[in-house]
Order: sequence, then C-alpha cells, then structure tokens
Amino acid sequence: MAKFLTIGYGDEIGYNRTDPSVRDAAHEHDARLVQQGVVMGRAGKPVQVRNHDHAGLSTQTGPFLQADLPVAGFALIEAEDLEQAIALAADSPCAVNHGLVEVWPLDPSDSSQT
Repeated sequence: MAKFLTIGYGDEIGYNRTDPSVRDAAHEHDARLVQQGVVMGRAGKPVQVRNHDHAGLSTQTGPFLQADLPVAGFALIEAEDLEQAIALAADSPCAVNHGLVEVWPLDPSDSSQT
C-alpha cells in the first residue's frame, strides 16, 4: 500500500452552506477512516521553523504558504494507488463542503532526506 498526505482547505462559510445531511455523511466517512487507523486531525496555528546550516534556530508564527482558503486539516492515508486515494479524499468534509483536498503521494524511496 502506498501512503498519501491529504491536506484539506475550507472555511466556515462553505461548511455552513452545505446541506447538513451531506456534512454528516462526510464526517461519518472520516470517522470510519480514523477507525481504520488513518492519522487525521484539524490544523492549528502553524509555526515556521528554520535552522539553516544548523547555525541557529529561528521561528515565526503564521503560514509560509498562502491559499484562497485556510488549511483546515490533514490525514495520512494508505491506498492502493493515487486513484483510490483521490476517491477517499473525495468524500471528506473539505471536499464536499465547498473547499478542496490536496492529495500528495509520499515517496518511500528516501525517507531520510526532506
């Protein structure tokens, strides 16, 4: 099984304009994934961490990347292939509540370097 990082983007406006039955089904979908062992969570406030050339730590609050919608959450999922990972992401709350989900394949060839 391959691993994929999903990043969900969405806001309260999109969430609230979605039919409650659709929202509930999406949350049930995520609950099933968590029961199957998927690591999933809501995004908190980010902190940027730098330690260039190991010469000194510096931090800055706030996101580095900018997007039209705020980051809402993440999941680390396993799937047979990208198509299956996309199908899993398609039923998540961010995807159905007028947000979006990015699906990032994780390259297992060299996990020691980032």
